[in-house]
Amino acid sequence: QIQLVESGGGSVQAGGSLRLSCVGSGFTTSRYCMGWWRQAPGKERERVATVPLHGSAAVYAASVRNRFTISQDNAKNTLYLQMNSLEPGDTAMYYCAAIGPRPAGVDVLEYCATLEYEYWGRGTQVTVST
Repeated sequence: QIQLVESGGGSVQAGGSLRLSCVGSGFTTSRYCMGWWRQAPGKERERVATVPLHGSAAVYAASVRNRFTISQDNAKNTLYLQMNSLEPGDTAMYYCAAIGPRPAGVDVLEYCATLEYEYWGRGTQVTVST
């Protein structure tokens, strides 16, 4: 059973930084994709960044590119999201998500790009004030 637990959210002023963490458990292989998503009140859920588990080919939403960085610590089974130059528009509940295992023969980047992630954490709130 895959479990994802996020932490690291909080309140920060515009221009500040936060680092989110997601501890994952229950993965049986490395054929998974991981990612961060966010949802602001009254808005649809938005993909922030995704990366193959134990891989390095990260993909970012245009709105966060060059400000946010997704990374992993394989020894700690932890996914991170370093968020710099935060803006009020980044205010949202942030969720860690996973999908897998990736079927044989399926391109890893195409697989990670799917919208239908299966496993979700409970979220951590990020609030950016002016």
